[in-house]
Amino acid sequence: MNGQPLTEQAPGAPALRLGTRRSALAMAQSGMVAREVTRLTGRPVELVEITTYGDTSREALAQIGGTGVFVSALRDALLEGRIDFAVHSLKDLPTASPEGLVLAAVPEREDVRDALVAAEGLNLDELVEKLAGAGRPARIGTGSPRRMAQLNAWAVARGAQLETVAIRGNVDTRIGYVTGGELDAVVLATAGLNRLGRSAEISQHLDPELMIPAPGQGALAIECTAADTDLAAALALLDHAPTRVAVAAERALLATLEAGCSAPVAALATWGRENELRLDGVVGNPDGTALLKMSANGPIVLDETAEQQARALGHALAARLLDAGAAALMGERAR
Repeated sequence: MNGQPLTEQAPGAPALRLGTRRSALAMAQSGMVAREVTRLTGRPVELVEITTYGDTSREALAQIGGTGVFVSALRDALLEGRIDFAVHSLKDLPTASPEGLVLAAVPEREDVRDALVAAEGLNLDELVEKLAGAGRPARIGTGSPRRMAQLNAWAVARGAQLETVAIRGNVDTRIGYVTGGELDAVVLATAGLNRLGRSAEISQHLDPELMIPAPGQGALAIECTAADTDLAAALALLDHAPTRVAVAAERALLATLEAGCSAPVAALATWGRENELRLDGVVGNPDGTALLKMSANGPIVLDETAEQQARALGHALAARLLDAGAAALMGERAR
């Protein structure tokens, strides 16, 4: 996170209230942002813990409304004036922008890759081979249809024995399925493990060639009310334009597909030479028997129209995916 301090530390300044989910990962992410905001503004930041429906429900995300269930309670607290700003994992944000709120900053992205946490620290090939020798499939847990689709497609292409198992829970719970012997491995976001100081538990980083991440994965979103222009301007110093533009392309693809977390959709925008943005998109079915992968490239001028240019790239790639039959693969499209 970058930006120059606006002021010296002001001990008498009232604390800014930062709304955060209660999970260890959300608290770690919010703590990082809080320290930067204090450095930039000279004001202390108080973390306000807010429980969302997504944190208390044990149902699959697809059944309770998708990733937006982690966001709505924080947004309500913002609009009601109970907090001054909120930090979200950007991949949790619905693609529709809420009235009265502004995405003040998208800080520089962490590692975008997914990570395998496996018994004995084995990588995916080693794990599948070992368990095939024992006469059974590797059982890998994830709560993401996107991950299921790509893992199963990998297995189908290689004739490998692999079973994906739907799970919920925080990082401790998910890794506990492996250490407790219930599962052979789980797949989690590398960024989250890094932010929790648990990168040593990663058995293998899953390259985007094998598994493209969720739109916005590894990035944070900082929201405040549109009316608080002074705070929005201060938070904007944490913004990282290349990250913001890249995730704009990914989220435009997701929005055009009208898909949420109930659909196996992946997208990753990466910067090349001379400000060229490459967008890779994947749509599949959870059992991996069909997977559409397409990419698009376009030069992006990093000016006030950069996000609009990136969104156009995302819309265009999504249209190509839909023409190739993406809607049928996703099943019911989330509107």
